[in-house]
Amino acid sequence: MNQKNLEIHSRFSKICWVTIISVYFLILVGGVVRSTGAGMGCPDWPKCFGSWIPPTSESQLPKDYETIYLDQRVEKNERFVALLESVGLPNLADNVRNDESIIEIEPFNATKTWIEYVNRLIGALIGLFIIATFVYSLRLRKTDPFIPALSFGALVLVLFQGWLGSVVVSTNLLQWMISVHMVVALILVCLLLYIYFRADNSRFEGNGNSKEGLSKIRWVMGSAMVLMLVQIVLGTQVREEVDVLASHFEYTNRDQWIPELGISFLIHRSYSLLLLGLHLYFAYLVFTRFASKTKIIRMTGFLIGLLALVIISGGIMAYFAIPSFIQPVHLLLGSLIIGFQYYIWLELGTYSKSPKII
Repeated sequence: MNQKNLEIHSRFSKICWVTIISVYFLILVGGVVRSTGAGMGCPDWPKCFGSWIPPTSESQLPKDYETIYLDQRVEKNERFVALLESVGLPNLADNVRNDESIIEIEPFNATKTWIEYVNRLIGALIGLFIIATFVYSLRLRKTDPFIPALSFGALVLVLFQGWLGSVVVSTNLLQWMISVHMVVALILVCLLLYIYFRADNSRFEGNGNSKEGLSKIRWVMGSAMVLMLVQIVLGTQVREEVDVLASHFEYTNRDQWIPELGISFLIHRSYSLLLLGLHLYFAYLVFTRFASKTKIIRMTGFLIGLLALVIISGGIMAYFAIPSFIQPVHLLLGSLIIGFQYYIWLELGTYSKSPKII
């Protein structure tokens, strides 16, 4: 690859990296929205109370604003139910149709409205970053035509994520919809990480020689990644229970929430020990296989540090009445772990083909 193409790849990698960081920041902000109960701060989408700049007081709204926006949500949910039925999910469609919590009305709260509005502004900024990533990726079409295709896929995924966000609002923060919204965000992160990885490594050609022992290390990391995804699913179930309790207690008396949580919380808490053990075993394999100061060693160290932090943050929530500021941090740390796991897994695949391992 000539110098010009190397520079194009380098600039694209930087753009892609900024986009990845911005997506993680949006995940953090989304956690703040959930922990503060501000998800329905704007009852419509993409506007907020019918305006691109939301109101600061209830006096700025029409007297029947609650009915107006409820009717809009009901109409949108009818279309969503029809979509679920058309794709062969009649039972799920019935659940949405008959869920009375969906038509509950959220009273106006200026603070919650602006928290949700800022969340949407950041989401729109992410969209611009994704567009910039795709546009610049077109310059790589000759050296790696797969990168523009993947970048276009990321753009489509962001549009789909935006639509999901509108459904989350119209269904009044239906719990499983929030979980789907989160899973799609993680898929987007992994897709962007692969685009970044491919752009950063497409200039190198491996010699095809496998390295003894690396397949086992990569298999262990793949297993850890799958188990972490299971842990995140368990975490979303716990979070759904917490959201229900938070609404029941009107976001007060947090010390009473933990005793009310079910078996999902106990499994989620104990499951973290299994994850810790598997990751320590992976670290042992890496530290005894690779020389110091290599990229894989640094990334593994960061991964173990993130895992320790997420366990600590989980302990703080369990034993200190779920402080609201810890919830988004816990979510962000878990999301970062998935990203690090996936990138390490990709890196190990490259090392197995490259003569420059140690």
